[in-house]
Parts: sequence; C-alpha cells; structure tokens
Amino acid sequence: MTSITQPGLRPANPNFSSGPCAKRPGWSPDALKDAALGRSHRARIGKTKLEQAINLTRDVLRVPADYRIGIVPASDTGAVEMALWSLLGERGVDMVAWESFGEGWVTDVVKQLKLSDVRILKAPYGELPDLGAIDFDRDVVFTWNGTTSGVRVPNADFIPADRKGLTICDATSAAFAQELDFTKLDVVTFSWQKALGGEGAHGMLILSPRAVERLETYKPAWPLPKIFRLTSNGKLIAGIFKGETINTPSMLCVEDYIDALEWAKSIGGLDALVARANANTKAISDWVARTTAVEFLATAEDTRSNTSVCIRFADPAVASLDDAGQQAFVKGFVALLEAEKVAFDIAGYRDAPPGLRIWCGATVETADVEALLAWLDWAFATQKATLKAAA
Repeated sequence: MTSITQPGLRPANPNFSSGPCAKRPGWSPDALKDAALGRSHRARIGKTKLEQAINLTRDVLRVPADYRIGIVPASDTGAVEMALWSLLGERGVDMVAWESFGEGWVTDVVKQLKLSDVRILKAPYGELPDLGAIDFDRDVVFTWNGTTSGVRVPNADFIPADRKGLTICDATSAAFAQELDFTKLDVVTFSWQKALGGEGAHGMLILSPRAVERLETYKPAWPLPKIFRLTSNGKLIAGIFKGETINTPSMLCVEDYIDALEWAKSIGGLDALVARANANTKAISDWVARTTAVEFLATAEDTRSNTSVCIRFADPAVASLDDAGQQAFVKGFVALLEAEKVAFDIAGYRDAPPGLRIWCGATVETADVEALLAWLDWAFATQKATLKAAA
C-alpha cells in the first residue's frame, strides 16, 4: 500500500484530552514550589491557600458576592452528589439529560434517591431537549455543557428569574470557557481538571442565597453521610466556604489550581479564557467546513461546545459501517496519531456515538489545534486506505 505523506508541522503540545486537560501554557513543576507540602490544611498556611483559591475563583468567574463557594471532595461528581442528596426532595424535580453524565444524574435521582415526583426530559446525542418544556416551579438539574456529546445550552435565557424551584447546574466543562449567568443558577459545580487544566479529585460547589435557604429550612428524609453534610443544627456550615474543607485536600493540587487561576487573571480573566476557547473551536469549525470526512455531533451551531468538541465521521465509507466497524475505524485512527505523538486521548467517550472528541479549552494553544488538523486529514486518508484494502 502506498504511504501517505505526513504533515511537516506537529503540535507543540499533543495533549487534547477532555479531562484531565492540558496544563496552562508555560506550566512546569516550578509553578508548585510554594505549595504548603507537609503542612496541615487546617494550619494557617493551609487555610490561607484554600481561601485564596476560593477568592480567585470568585474573581475569575465573576461569582456574585452573596454566593458561597466551597471546595469539596470527589471532583465534580462529589459536588453534584452533595447538591442532589442535600437539596432535592422538597418539591418535584425535572431532570434534563442529553449525554452520559446527565444520564448519570437521572440514575442517581430515580434509582438511588428514589424520588417519586421526577420528570425526565431527554434528547439523543447531538441534540438538546426542549428547554421550553422545563417547569421551573420544580427543581431542575442539568449540565451546561455536555462533555461527552459536545452539546451545550446556548445561554441561560430559558431560565426565568422568578422561578420557584432551584436550578442545579453541572458546569464542569463550561466554567472558565463559557459565560455562566449566576443570577439564573442556584447551584453550580465543576472540577479543577477541566477548563483550567488543574489536577483531579477536587470539586467546587457554588451556592446561591436561595440554595442556602433551602439547606437551612429543608431536611431530607434520608440520612446523609458526613462527606455530604453542608449543615449542622439547621445552619450552613460556613467554614466549608472559607477553606475549612470536609476532608483533607491535596495542598499540591491546591497550589496548582491557584497557579492556573493566577494565569487566567494574567491573560485578561474570563473574557480572555472564553476568547481562547472560541478561537480553538473556530479552527476546528473552519476545518469541518472544508472537509467531507467529518461533521459535528452537535446538530445546531449555537449548541456546539467550545471545549469538548465532538465530531463524527460523515464519509460514506465510514458512516455506512455498523457500530463495531466505526468503533474499529476510530480506534485505528487515534492509534495512528498517538504513535506519531501528535494527539493523545481524542477518541469519543465510550457511551457516545463513534467519533472524536478534541478538547479546545483555554489552556490549549490555537497553533496546536491548527497543526493537529493536517494530521487529522493524514490519519483519515491512511485509515480509509486501510479500510479499502481490507474490503
């Protein structure tokens, strides 16, 4: 078989994973030299670092002053679970899902919490459910950006200001790359290892005054394990939102998160972060527009993610294959790129339709995305030739 000429330019950083994501440009272990290693997180130095991380989060994300920000265990998953188990059950809940993580929250509410008054609004991969069908007199749980589908809500206009229920938003692939309207959100969660390229195992829980009021006036019918408890004797445990964490955090990871936040401030804050993610995604959009090999998984342009960009193969030779055949094509495709060390971890999520998922968050350089695109063309031509030879 005739070999296909490889591109001459390689991405300087081949890390396009959707989590943990690429470290910020210029990062090195030296960024962690001031970490409070070997010190208690309850000592003054530890609490000061944790409070600094909270204050920087508020600054960069432009979180309102009356919202509480807490560092919690178990990444975004832990933050969402704390919200679900602590807040739901006071009224009916609408669960909105269009990809695997949203589906996971549905499973927790229906099969684990076993709430009886639950409405499920679902859409297949690539689409959003009918947001106009949501009843905001009820509590609402949704993901802002579907990491595994590349589909996001375009804005918060679908959420009324005079809602009676709480809005619980999993924003883990949206925070630091998309504008979040906190006036429409009562609970916001995310993790450090996504848009700022921090390290895993730590989550963020942001609560509106309405969410705090629910916590202090409503007691769930089920017991709460210690790791989920946000109140004591009917009052919010305020220390959680001042750096007094429920369990022991990694001070090395805390330092890394602080470094990422300081970098975000140094380049212009949230506006600059959003602009960088948009520029990365535009590079891919321009490429998709000029090739017939692929198409976006997200069917509507205004719902396409600018972080977890998901595409599928549209070329008839690949699209006509059954699911197993497409999965095999994707496996061979990404293996070619990994062998050349030009792109790591870009296969679509295991539960998603076969395709690619390329992280375009703010820590990724647009020049690296642009260099990657020629390699995607090369890998497609090479893998298609292999497919043809095997036919």
